Amino acid sequence: MMWLSSGFLFRSGKSFYHRIDPRVKLLCSILMFVCAIIARFVYEIAIVVAFVLGVAAAAKALRRVGRTVAFTSLFSVLIFGLNFFVTRDLESSVLYAARFVGIVVSTSLFFVTTSPDELEQVMKTFRLPRDIVFAFVTAVRFVPVLMLDAMQIMDAQKSRGLEMQKGNVLRRIRSMVPVLVPLVVTSVVRSGELAEAMESRAYGAVPRPTSLVQYRARAADKVVAVAALLLFALTAYSFYVVLPPLGL
Repeated sequence: MMWLSSGFLFRSGKSFYHRIDPRVKLLCSILMFVCAIIARFVYEIAIVVAFVLGVAAAAKALRRVGRTVAFTSLFSVLIFGLNFFVTRDLESSVLYAARFVGIVVSTSLFFVTTSPDELEQVMKTFRLPRDIVFAFVTAVRFVPVLMLDAMQIMDAQKSRGLEMQKGNVLRRIRSMVPVLVPLVVTSVVRSGELAEAMESRAYGAVPRPTSLVQYRARAADKVVAVAALLLFALTAYSFYVVLPPLGL
């Protein structure tokens, strides 16, 4: 479980991509996200995914993004099956499944290379409401904590004789109840502790609090942003004008 979730967790790195302004990294992920949406054929989405993996390799995060691909492929199979069951169209079913992989992978690249603190500053830059920013960043921070709690509860229940890998699907779902109940209770307790910590620090007392960090785009950030926009324009032009349809 933790192996799969690490595809969306940040780890500090010293690569060039890690040092880029987080606003530029967000721009790059959005452009790759849009490329995956506007792609009309599976081979075009494969080009986008290959490019994302190339950027992940340059950022030394290929292994974690690869885990995201593996995890997303499971859901893409479900999307393919549901779409094919409804439409009986093989080409559109494969296209939607591949597009889902491209969308999630481009999103994963941003989260594995951007810390929650940087994400918070980026959201504040866009003048989003403070409560929304705090709730979103807190949710991102609590993902690894909840995963660790779930693993510890599962290990504790297995040591007490709980069988989670045997039986049919319904029996396995019922066996998750002894895991979900203490996990929910632990989350509620932790949320109460967080509320008390926020109150003790006078959260909300100042309408527009100042920030210690102020991002200023460097020359390298501007070059990367311009290159990303030009590459996006070239990709969109190639998808709709240059590259011929090749079926799937």
